[in-house]
Amino acid sequence: MPALEADATFGFDPYAIAAAHLSPAARATLGRLQTALDRDIRPLLADAWETATMPSEVLDALIPLDLMKPKGMDAAEAASSVYSGFRNYVLARTDVSVATLYNAQSGLFRTAIAVGGSPAQAAELDPRVRSFELKGVFALTEPEHGSDIAGGLATSARRVGDGWVIDGSKKWIGGAAASDVLVVFARDVDDSAVKAFLVPTGAEGVLLETIGGKVSLRPMQNALITLDGVQVAEQSRLQNVNGWADVARILRAMRADVAWIAAGLQAGALDAAVQYVRERHQFGRPIGGFQLVQEKLARMLGNCVASLALVAQLSLQQDGSAEVGGAFADENSALAKMQTARLARETVALGREVLGGNGILLEHDVARFFADAEAVYSYEGTHEINALIVGRALTGASAFT
Repeated sequence: MPALEADATFGFDPYAIAAAHLSPAARATLGRLQTALDRDIRPLLADAWETATMPSEVLDALIPLDLMKPKGMDAAEAASSVYSGFRNYVLARTDVSVATLYNAQSGLFRTAIAVGGSPAQAAELDPRVRSFELKGVFALTEPEHGSDIAGGLATSARRVGDGWVIDGSKKWIGGAAASDVLVVFARDVDDSAVKAFLVPTGAEGVLLETIGGKVSLRPMQNALITLDGVQVAEQSRLQNVNGWADVARILRAMRADVAWIAAGLQAGALDAAVQYVRERHQFGRPIGGFQLVQEKLARMLGNCVASLALVAQLSLQQDGSAEVGGAFADENSALAKMQTARLARETVALGREVLGGNGILLEHDVARFFADAEAVYSYEGTHEINALIVGRALTGASAFT
């Protein structure tokens, strides 16, 4: 029997990071999540990848678990970045598209309302978001503006009487077709400040087109959205988004979410690789007994542990833990996203290597993680943009142009 065995919920965790940061109630909640993932969702994944569709059974299995405010968990822990981070980790350890789908609601949409909405808006909408009664997505990126979105955001909002008229387009908006509303970020033509609006997907002037031909996150349905003279009431504007600084506060939390997903996908790739090398025989014995294979697995484990420790510490800081020094800042989440996504690329490549030709087959799981790591490397801030945020903090000089 090997000395290191994967935990059913958290995978290989030799330093017991999950046990150190989560209460028994939280671990039990995530254990129930893992059971649902293994029983109801994992069997669907290969076909979902082949057909580039997201089965409705995925949310059907996840929504009843009430993962955003679980029964039996302390309310403060349920609202913590540590808990939501481990939730993303467990989801991504099974599949990155599934994690991205759930996080579109629990992270992107919920955070936009909690941070960008007025206290009244947050109080009214949050219960509906948690229950998925109101489904929404975060619409910031545009066809011609990604990394330069802060200064280049082209979607416009004009004040007309008691409401607004929005024109423009958005791209790569995951889960838009299945949502009720879009959180659309637009530049006010009067003061040039960025503002945010809750736009119904069925509103006149909203056109959604599914983006095809993807080689990453294939089950996740991303949309190109066109907004042509879309009318929105003032009460549908998120009242606490009145400039890019407010958007940046939301993005800071988002990068932490993606860093957790990057850590989780590495754990999934390691699980699959270890299982394979224990079963696959060549030259008359399991390939797990070969030196070159073991070296690759050891590097994968090192990357996994380093990433998990990094994001757990980041979330403690984000939650304002008295035991963690330093203030949570943009450069902290940027560093975590940059580093975990970079390590994820190496981890999944090593996993594919140890599987040889079988590493490109969906039946062995590594192929999904291998492809999805490329998407995670780019979204919520590319490696270069996050590096510049960190570099600015280190030197005091901005290298952005």
